Amino acid sequence: MAEQLDLNLLRVFDALMDTGSVSAAATRLHLSIPATSRALGRLRRAMNDQILVRAGRGLVPTPFAQRSAARVKALLDAAAELRVDPAGSDPRSWRRTFAIRVNDGLSPVLAPRLTHRIAVEAPEVRLRFVAQDTKEPDQLRDGSLDLDVGVADPPPPDLRTQTLFSDHFVAVVAAHSDLGRASRLTVDDLCAYPHISASRRGLARGPLDEALQRLGRSRRVVAVVPSFAVAALIALEGDVICLGPRVVAEHLVERQVPLRWHKVPLELPLAKVEMRWHRRLDDDPASQWLRHHMVEAVQPLVTTLNRT
Repeated sequence: MAEQLDLNLLRVFDALMDTGSVSAAATRLHLSIPATSRALGRLRRAMNDQILVRAGRGLVPTPFAQRSAARVKALLDAAAELRVDPAGSDPRSWRRTFAIRVNDGLSPVLAPRLTHRIAVEAPEVRLRFVAQDTKEPDQLRDGSLDLDVGVADPPPPDLRTQTLFSDHFVAVVAAHSDLGRASRLTVDDLCAYPHISASRRGLARGPLDEALQRLGRSRRVVAVVPSFAVAALIALEGDVICLGPRVVAEHLVERQVPLRWHKVPLELPLAKVEMRWHRRLDDDPASQWLRHHMVEAVQPLVTTLNRT
């Protein structure tokens, strides 16, 4: 007879995915190692998959387990909600995880601010920030994600959106470089100095190239990296330029990272940053609470952006 899945087995699966270790999962779950090993055997029979396989001295998840991990977390969160009434309870009593997909360029700014607010009010709530490998809405639909934050295309009808702020892209350079010591950035500078392109999709061209092309000019992209964080680290090393959100550039400079940003002397489109959720969560008190804290977390950023 096929093994049946239950919530206890799913909790073991979740712990194994988070830790990648039977012994570490056992510690987290307050189980013995043999009991956890037996649970892994039951999971393998129930899911008809090895779940974890040997790789050198450790264990790695199978492709099936990787695909299933987010859905299992969503199921556990949904089950936890059945035990409490969020509308009438104190967030301090909640024990749950919210999954939030955040654009890589924004996560250094948004994640710490939101985490601080949530930790103060709900110490047992965990935030799981997910890389924006895709903008597809499927994970919002199946409950794997609670919120999606970033710059996105027009939403399908089953998603709700709220604009958090609009931002300009600025040119980020090393503070000690010639460009860092300059009073401003010119079009000639944009064309003369090498650029680092930050693109999740590996693109070397963007709105800046289109603006330069209208002037009969062009820039030289010497490297394409998957995130603005990596591009900013490369910019630290010398006379190169990378474009990034002004709100992130200011965040880095305020924390004494030796960078400087310049306004781009060309008209570039604004980046409208939104948060998105599935419509079934419109009236869910816990989701409303999370969205409220997201809005409050970005308010200081909005104030800063509105100063100029």
